[in-house]
Amino acid sequence: MRRLLSLSILALAAAAAQACGGDASESRTLNYYFTYDPRSLDPAVATDVPTGEMVAMLFDNLTLIDAEGVVHPGLARSWETDSTGRVYTFHLRGGVTFHDGRPLTARDVVASLRRSLEGTNQGLNVLAGVRGARDFAARRAQEVSGLAAPDDTTLVVTLDQPLNIFPKLMAMPVAAVVPASPPADFDQRPVGSGPWKFVSWAHDDQLVLAKNERHWGMVPKSDSLRVRIVPEPLTQAAEYEAGRLSVVEVPFGETRRWEDQHGEEIQRRPAMRVLYIAMNTNRGPLKDARVRRALNHAVDAGTILKNVMAGRGVRSAGSIPPGVEGYDSTRAPYAYDPAKAKQLLAEAGHPNGFALQLWRSQRPEYGRIAQAVQQQLAQVGVRVEIVERDASSARAASAKGEADLFLTDWYGDYPDPEAFHFPTFHSSNKGTGGNRAFFGDPRVDGFIERARTTPDSALKLSLSREVDAMVFEQAPWIYLWFPVDMWAVRPEVEGYRVPAIFYGQRWTDARVTAE
Repeated sequence: MRRLLSLSILALAAAAAQACGGDASESRTLNYYFTYDPRSLDPAVATDVPTGEMVAMLFDNLTLIDAEGVVHPGLARSWETDSTGRVYTFHLRGGVTFHDGRPLTARDVVASLRRSLEGTNQGLNVLAGVRGARDFAARRAQEVSGLAAPDDTTLVVTLDQPLNIFPKLMAMPVAAVVPASPPADFDQRPVGSGPWKFVSWAHDDQLVLAKNERHWGMVPKSDSLRVRIVPEPLTQAAEYEAGRLSVVEVPFGETRRWEDQHGEEIQRRPAMRVLYIAMNTNRGPLKDARVRRALNHAVDAGTILKNVMAGRGVRSAGSIPPGVEGYDSTRAPYAYDPAKAKQLLAEAGHPNGFALQLWRSQRPEYGRIAQAVQQQLAQVGVRVEIVERDASSARAASAKGEADLFLTDWYGDYPDPEAFHFPTFHSSNKGTGGNRAFFGDPRVDGFIERARTTPDSALKLSLSREVDAMVFEQAPWIYLWFPVDMWAVRPEVEGYRVPAIFYGQRWTDARVTAE
C-alpha cells in the first residue's frame, strides 16, 4: 500500500509540475500565499491560520462552512437530534474514499475526533461538550463514551448538555476526518479526502496541491493550487501586480492607491473579527460602569479608524460582527463626547482622572491606535502609560489580570453569536478563556447559556441580541470597530470570494480564465 501511495504521489507531483510550469498549463494553476509556513498539515494540531486553511483544502468534515459563512452538509449528508437535544446522529455519505483509495467510514470519524483530543487544547475546546471528552483528554479514560459508530455510515454523538452550535463546531479544521491509522509522516505528507490532494511541501517556500477528481461533491475547477510563503506585505503586493499571485490582501498603508488603480479587482467583506480594548472590570476605577462608559465617550474611534486603518472597518456597538446572526445595525456606537466623559468621571468620584496602563502587542497599527487613545484619554484627565510587549507576553499579562487596558482583537472560530459571547463575556472564561475584561454578570451568564442550548432558533436570536445590548450598556470594552477584509483578485481569476471565515474558502470554484 505504501509503495502504491508513493507512486501515486509521484504521479501527482509530475502533473502539478507540468501545471505550474509554462504554456497553457500555467493558466490552470491558482497561486495563493501565506505569510509564514503552516505549523503542520495534521488537523489534530490545527491551531494556526495557515494550517487551518490547508486542512480545509486537503480534508473533509462532517459539516462545512462555505465562503459566505453558511453551514452545509459535508461528509454527513444529514443529521438530527433527539428530543433532549443531547444526542446527534450523523448520516455519512456512502462511497467516500481517502486520496489513497481507502474507504472513509464512521470509524474513521471516531478515531479522528479522539486524535484531536490528544493533539492540542483546541481539540478539547471544540469537543468539550461530548460526553467523556474531558476524561479522555486528561487520560482518565481510554475511550470517549459519547462517540459511537454503530455502522459504516452512522455516527452517534452524545453531549453532556444540549449545544445548538455543535454542527458548526464539526466544521472546524481540528475536527477534520483523517484515516484511522495515519502514517508516521502524516503531518508532512497528509492523506485526506478533501477536494485537493497533497503533492509537495518545500518548507518556507511553497506547497503544491492537485485537484481530487474523485471528490464526492466539490471537484476543483483548476488543476493545481500553489501556495507560496511570502512574509512581507509589500512583496505580496508586488508579486500580485506582476501576475504571480492570484489574490492578495491590500496593505493598509496602500489602501487609497489600490482603490484608485485596482478598483474593479477589489473585494471587501466585514471580517468575523472585532477590535477592542478590554477594560479589566476587577481593577480600581474600572470596576465602575460609569467610568467604563466615560472612556468609551472619550475615545474618537471613528477618527482613529479613518486615519490609522484607512476606514477599513465598521464602528462597533456590540461584539457581534456584521454578517453574523444577531448583529444589530440599529444600535448606535458610543458617541465621541469628551464633555459627557468628564461628567461621568465626576459622578463616579474621579473629577481629576486617574492613571492606567494600556498593554498592547508589537503590531505596527496597534502602536498608532494606542497612541491616539492615549492622547484622547488625556483630554479627560485619564493618564495612560502604554506597555508594549510581544504578542504572547501581552496576552499572558491580560490573562492574569495584570493589565488595566488591553488592546486586542477576537476572531470568531465559527459563524455564530455564541462565538462572540460565551468566550468573551461568560464568567467561566475570565482570563485565559477569552474574557480579558474579567466581566461577570449572573443575568448575562444565564442568557448566554440559554442561547447556546435552546433548539429554538428565534429564541436564540432574541437572547443573543439581548446579551449584546446588556453587555454594551455595562461597557467592559472600549468598543472600536469590526475590521473589513480587503483583497484584490486578478482580472483573469473568476470564482473566488473573500471568505467570511478563514477556512471557508476551499478554492474549488476559482479558476484562471485567460493568460
